Amino acid sequence: MNIDKLIPADFRGCISIYQNEKMLFEKAYGYADLPNHVLNDLETRFATASAGKVFVAIGILQLIEKGLLHLGDKIGSFFDFDLEQIDAEITVEQLLTHTSGIPDYFDESVMTEYEELWYDFPNYRIRSNKDLLPLFIHKPMMYPRGSKFQYNNTGFVVLAMILEKVTGMAFDRYLEESIFIPCKMIHTGYYELDRQPAKCASNYIFDKERNDYRTNIYSVDAKGTGAGGAFTTIGDIRLFWKNLLSYQLLSPSMTETMLSNRSGESQCYGYGIWLKKTENDYNPYFQGCDPGVSFKSAFDKKSQILITIVSNYGDDVWKLWREVSANLEHFSSAKGGDLNES
Repeated sequence: MNIDKLIPADFRGCISIYQNEKMLFEKAYGYADLPNHVLNDLETRFATASAGKVFVAIGILQLIEKGLLHLGDKIGSFFDFDLEQIDAEITVEQLLTHTSGIPDYFDESVMTEYEELWYDFPNYRIRSNKDLLPLFIHKPMMYPRGSKFQYNNTGFVVLAMILEKVTGMAFDRYLEESIFIPCKMIHTGYYELDRQPAKCASNYIFDKERNDYRTNIYSVDAKGTGAGGAFTTIGDIRLFWKNLLSYQLLSPSMTETMLSNRSGESQCYGYGIWLKKTENDYNPYFQGCDPGVSFKSAFDKKSQILITIVSNYGDDVWKLWREVSANLEHFSSAKGGDLNES
């Protein structure tokens, strides 16, 4: 089976497929720097949008395991500013599971494009979690806390602020010390758009009026927050999964808790991670989408296959993931094979 034949000719980004420690397929496509024709490669650092929520969730769960935080702790106990109409009784667990009802600064049921946020509020001012406060602090609750699941970006911004309050560290510094460095994810971090390290791909948005591409530097936060915005490589993502699933980041019981469904059957979600229902279990995955950014990384427990697909042009990684997954079902049931075979 030739996986390359499944990849659209105009796909830009990276795809990585591993089974246990065996590489089945890995390849980069398109340009990291379009005007200068600098190609993406396997060491390119890609933006991941909301995928970073999984790192924040693990940071919070680590603090819980250390006894420094509890799932039932209420947000009103952490902050010295006026929460206004926000319910101070919202718990850490409700933030983790998107059941808090806290006003979402980017309500995806109302706004269609993330860059709409910056029409009246300059994105270059967003360089920390607290910089997002003006975008939600004056809004009413979306629904009573704990009453339903609704994906919410503000919840993870507040979780990152709680993490900072408890540790006395910037959230990204804490994640670096507690996740990235232990996992040897040396190419992962939260970088300011105007201070990026080497090998970061630019992200491109197609401009229909001009029939060309523009970068997303005015369309996303200047620096990532608890809601997302980490840069990483496909190799670092593989290291993350390896450490998570071998209980190097959390204890076995807490890892199981994190990967258990907390949201009902219509939207399967654990603590900071999505879950796909199978016949007898759930397969974990995390994903992200921003202007010019698309990312999905999913692990199949039965076949032990990890698929990570990322695009710095916002290509449809979800459709590609479904097609690749469907073909891999036949491969994993076979005794051998080569994904590069015709």
